[in-house]
Amino acid sequence: MASTATTATNGPGWASAAELSSGAISARHTIVALVILAIIGGYFWQQSRYPALLKKLNKGASVQVRGAITFDDVVAVDPAMPLAQRVGYTAVNWVVANKQGMTFGFLFSAGILLLIPLLQRFRGSNPYLNVVVGTLTGIPLGVCANCVAPVGQSLYQSGISKESTLATMVSSPTLNPVVLAMVFALFPLPVAGLKIGLVLLILFGALPLLFANQAAAEPRVCELKLSSPKDAQPTWGEAIWSSLVAFSKNLWYMIRTALPLMVLAALLGALVIELLPRNLLTALPVSFLGILVMAIVATFLPVPMSFDVFASFVAWKSGVPLPYVVTMLCTLGAYSVYSLLVTGRNLSWKTAGTMYGLVAAGGIVAGVIAMTLL
Repeated sequence: MASTATTATNGPGWASAAELSSGAISARHTIVALVILAIIGGYFWQQSRYPALLKKLNKGASVQVRGAITFDDVVAVDPAMPLAQRVGYTAVNWVVANKQGMTFGFLFSAGILLLIPLLQRFRGSNPYLNVVVGTLTGIPLGVCANCVAPVGQSLYQSGISKESTLATMVSSPTLNPVVLAMVFALFPLPVAGLKIGLVLLILFGALPLLFANQAAAEPRVCELKLSSPKDAQPTWGEAIWSSLVAFSKNLWYMIRTALPLMVLAALLGALVIELLPRNLLTALPVSFLGILVMAIVATFLPVPMSFDVFASFVAWKSGVPLPYVVTMLCTLGAYSVYSLLVTGRNLSWKTAGTMYGLVAAGGIVAGVIAMTLL
């Protein structure tokens, strides 16, 4: 997949708008694609995501966490139910909780694939600069580690570097300003600072070093330029039509490649959380082994946006030891099994496993610091 993703034409199922018209990469195609993205993003951010986040921020400590990996339960899950039934119901609750974010993720991803010629220009040879580009892209997105995964897939397949792609996927759920405000409002300053510091360490310490030697070896994307006055210019009608056709093709591509992994992630996340004893965190003595298990499990779980903050806060107020709370806060929601599956399929399984290990290791470090110093 990595080799095909570095080419702007003849991709495995997606298309730029110009590719479906006369073949010219025109400024009008780019403008239409940007308008499509603005409509999708503007509606989601103004009508759904930021109002919901601000509402949770205003409610603060009164926000309730009713589901195992969701804020609410559409279908009630009884611990007395058979395991298969509990897993199925929890998975359904997860899908319902993520339907808006996932809809945005698929639509926005289809729009991103329209901008292959433009996005290729943001792929540089400096891994630190690539991380900055990805971080600035992810911060305002306002989607969780699950819903940002299709966006990351489309960015990489559009020619964006691995560093920028992964930085976008990490920064969206962890460095969103509203989510950060929640962290500082609910937790002591050292805990909040520890969480942010570890995220920045992963972004600007680990990611550039991880791909520093790979950047030169990766095949460069082909250089496509916007058409000059000498090129064949499509009319506005042709640009709009070809963009809509390409958008539909891209949306179908994203659905058939990323939706099955979403269903699989819902089932795997539900299975893991339902297998864990309900009183595990309060009954388990504080130890390095406990922190290790917490980090691995929390990194795996596919939770919604800001769930990590409120679930960690509720656990803390329920008597869960602070080292486990800090470990949960630094790992839950930063990555997930869905991010793992999408990254593995589209970048490489080595990259996916490395990112999982980085997030889990960060949580372990945070938990140990909390156990010894806080």
